[in-house]
Amino acid sequence: MDKEKEKGAVVLPENAFRELKDGETYEPLMSPNKTYREVTPWSVTWGLVMVVLFSAAAAYLGLKVGQVFEAAIPIAIIAIGLSTATHRKNALGENVIIQSIGACSGAVVAGGIFVMPAIYMLDLQADFIKIFIAAALGGILGILFLIPFRKYFVKDMHGKYPFPEATATTQVLVSGGEGGSQAKPLLVAGLVGGAYDFIVATFGWWNENVTSRMIGLGQDLADKAKLVLKVNTGAAVLGLGYIIGLRYAAIICAGSVFVWWIIVPLMAVIFPNTVLNQWDPTITITVGDMSPEAIFTSYARSMGIGAIAMAGIIGIVKSWGIIRSAVSLAAHEMKGKSPDSAGVQRTQRDISFKIIAIGSVLTLLIIYAFFFFGVMNLNLLHATVAVLVVAIIAFLFTTVAANAIAIVGSNPVSGMTLMTLILASVVMVAVGLKGSAGMLAALLMGGVVCTALSMAGSFITDLKIGYWLGTTPKKQEGWKFLGTIVSAATVAGVMILLNETYGFKGDALAAPQAHAMAAVIAPLMSGQGAPWLLYGIGAVIALVLDRCKVSALAFALGMFIPIQLNLPLLIGGAVNWFVGSRSKSAEENKARVDKGTLIASGFIAGGALMGVVSALMKFGGIECSVADAWWQNPMSEAVSLLAYVMLIAYFVKATRTKK
Repeated sequence: MDKEKEKGAVVLPENAFRELKDGETYEPLMSPNKTYREVTPWSVTWGLVMVVLFSAAAAYLGLKVGQVFEAAIPIAIIAIGLSTATHRKNALGENVIIQSIGACSGAVVAGGIFVMPAIYMLDLQADFIKIFIAAALGGILGILFLIPFRKYFVKDMHGKYPFPEATATTQVLVSGGEGGSQAKPLLVAGLVGGAYDFIVATFGWWNENVTSRMIGLGQDLADKAKLVLKVNTGAAVLGLGYIIGLRYAAIICAGSVFVWWIIVPLMAVIFPNTVLNQWDPTITITVGDMSPEAIFTSYARSMGIGAIAMAGIIGIVKSWGIIRSAVSLAAHEMKGKSPDSAGVQRTQRDISFKIIAIGSVLTLLIIYAFFFFGVMNLNLLHATVAVLVVAIIAFLFTTVAANAIAIVGSNPVSGMTLMTLILASVVMVAVGLKGSAGMLAALLMGGVVCTALSMAGSFITDLKIGYWLGTTPKKQEGWKFLGTIVSAATVAGVMILLNETYGFKGDALAAPQAHAMAAVIAPLMSGQGAPWLLYGIGAVIALVLDRCKVSALAFALGMFIPIQLNLPLLIGGAVNWFVGSRSKSAEENKARVDKGTLIASGFIAGGALMGVVSALMKFGGIECSVADAWWQNPMSEAVSLLAYVMLIAYFVKATRTKK
């Protein structure tokens, strides 16, 4: 590393990704004692352009197939390309701002499309203003609620969380620096991973999943024992698992194995001829006649929701001192007793807690007015209860969303939002609000909370990137609000356009999360129940795990996220362990692991960028895939397995370092 520095190469400090020793400090690339070009007309303009483009693309893809791609990495790549093409020097600070503003797109899109289409599905009154205001207020609330916890997650917990997406994005931004020595391996890995995922997403040459159904015995086990093995063979997910590491990946995967290989088969044995639809009348077949996937979606996943909720509560209790200190500091600033900001390093300056406190109160008052005037038949009591529910859930679960992103890079926002909708529905029914007005109120409440939690999870990634590179948090925080408002307007417009073009009631737009929200909220508002028993079982599991000193949130994420996305994390973590243990030299092992992080980041970056390209092609009506017919053939999975083994072999070989 010293030789690289002598050559003028841009490299992250050696202690960027590990825990600090006693008395050790982390010095970012951009010195805290110098001023750099960050917020400029160039960075703000391009950041807003990225917001509009990626909000539109992500909203379309999310509503069409139910998947929202993370825009941080593609935007970082584009920012580097723009600065390189225009020969801008020392553009690292500007590129971070472009990425931070642009990344508002994925956060607001996830918050909007997971809930808002349900308004149309339930024949409720919805227009551009309602959708825009709910998304914008939720995003602003998420930013305000997260800022007090920035220092804890990005500085105090340095090296304790893997931050997979932030790691990959940071590596991309560093590779674009002048003399970046990491550019070549990152670029090559990005090309390999991007081409690999692009072939699957665009052409469908091999199946995106390998399942045990590809052989006769596996099909029999799935049909009779409800036991199935599924692995997503994507390059991006493999890279994600590598960065997460074997420890967290094993816990996440254990949660998935527990649900899919124990709970799902056990339910089929206990309730073979029973239709369990007390809380969901759309379920019309017996458990024994369901596929393992259907049992997971209809029943077992609810345990994951309960476990996530309890893991969140446990996290809130454990971090209560941090929450209390943040609130206490805000109170001191409100009284004019804040510390002198002149003595705070540039890289640790946040927006004043006084502004955050006032902004939070004003935002909640606007939400109160929005609920009171925006929902038919809502009185003062209903509006008061609604805003209290939103404020409490959004604030307390902000740390849960940030924790999830820090651990696995995936925000369980749909699960937390589903729990929010259930609680909101129960509370609103209890205060006398039912029917159409109750459903609209609960959905708008869920929309605000969903966007707030989605934004909190996304923004902690941006702030961690800024911490590693040495940007000014205050500037990231301030301009995030503008990006959120622009993204909310774009998402609302795209949603209205897609509803008028395709309609959310037919099959043209999948919107699976919104369908789930609509299916849950309608019976609740008509006096039916929720799967409280399943939530309770999940909650008990989280409590037991916590007592056993196992990460309850990581396990709960495994219970909630489909198994095909969890097993690859374990494979990636195993690759990390392998490349870091095959040499007798500790220094050589570390060098290989570091190079592997670059390759994994390239896989994630390439996969994300090609995902955007594929989405844009579909948006333009270009369809080249042969997946519909070919993927029904078990041979497509055999080809996928072969391609996956070759990809892993390339990864391991590419980590070799020159001696």
